[in-house]
Amino acid sequence: MRQLLFGLIIGWLVIAGPAVASEADAVIGEWYTQDNKALVQIYKQGDVYNGKIVWLKEAKNEDGSDKLDTNNPDEARRGQPIVGLNLVNGFNYKGSNKWANGTIYDPDNGKTYKCKMSLNDDGTLKVRGFIGVSLIGRTQVWTRK
Repeated sequence: MRQLLFGLIIGWLVIAGPAVASEADAVIGEWYTQDNKALVQIYKQGDVYNGKIVWLKEAKNEDGSDKLDTNNPDEARRGQPIVGLNLVNGFNYKGSNKWANGTIYDPDNGKTYKCKMSLNDDGTLKVRGFIGVSLIGRTQVWTRK
């Protein structure tokens, strides 16, 4: 009886395991921010999901130079271009098309916020940055490229 139960559990894991991984990876890809000012590429690194800016609508300053992360609290990073900057970091898949325990960086003010994401039924990505608890925050809806 134990062998049968063990076999059923192993069989379920073999069948369900890839489905769970596939669902978790559904967030991977390129996403336009709500205002279409940036394109963020979300990728998987180990078991964690991160995202970097790969395109900006206005990537250059008036003088033709790259827009830089001038508001970064780390002075050493203020010279790095916004394009290529990691925007969302450290997300873990929590099931039911939800990712949590991550952060989102706002290059407009140089602040980093706690963040969670969820994939909507219509294929859009709800991204919520917040301070402390999720009730105090802002939500954007991103669309897949």
